[in-house]
Amino acid sequence: MSNTTLVMLPGTGSDAAFVRASFAPASAAAGWSLVAVDPTPSDLIAGYRRALDDAVRAARRGGGRLLVGGVSIGAAVAARWLLDRADCGVGNRVVDGVVAVMPAWTGAPDSAPAAVLARSSAEMLRRDGLEVTLDRMAASSPDWLARTLAPSWRSQWPSLPDALDAAAAYASPTDDDVAAIDVPVAVVGVDGDPVHPVSVARAWTAAARRGAIATTTLDEVGRDSAVLGRCARDALAALAPADS
Repeated sequence: MSNTTLVMLPGTGSDAAFVRASFAPASAAAGWSLVAVDPTPSDLIAGYRRALDDAVRAARRGGGRLLVGGVSIGAAVAARWLLDRADCGVGNRVVDGVVAVMPAWTGAPDSAPAAVLARSSAEMLRRDGLEVTLDRMAASSPDWLARTLAPSWRSQWPSLPDALDAAAAYASPTDDDVAAIDVPVAVVGVDGDPVHPVSVARAWTAAARRGAIATTTLDEVGRDSAVLGRCARDALAALAPADS
């Protein structure tokens, strides 16, 4: 895919720095440009959609094409945005694929682990403050995750609880919605992640018209988050036409 830009939306509480660390090496190897979107925590969902709209305008000006996606809530927002933008699919040659990394739920969030965690984290942040909540997160999370999220949480404070609430209330695409996506859907699942069950990633893949999944483990992500980008590239490669 020459002249292709990969636009990636971070997960809740995360930021563009994690996206760059995770997807820049694979993007460079594939010859893609990478746009790592920083969240606007006071306006999370609308901010992500604006970034995708901006990417479409830039691609049309430059004659390029896009891959759009994200991590966790970012994957859900990107997929929903594409469903709402009928002018961006296959027939219009703007968006050539969706990259859904660690999708957290399908349909309504209800009691999905990621939604429950986001709601409880927002409540704790409002009640106890940022630093106390960070200390508790560090005590109960893998070291690499706490190190990754701490600077992002600080940069998004004091609007972080609003972002967490927005993500926890977001209706992700249903199976029927995923089936309606008219471009390839490359899914990345992480075995051993209790917050983003790999079963959800497999469900997205099964629902897609053209879907492929590549999986890794939570330990591997902790050692080198760039494995997520490599998995995304592998899933996209599996969906490429044989003569490409």
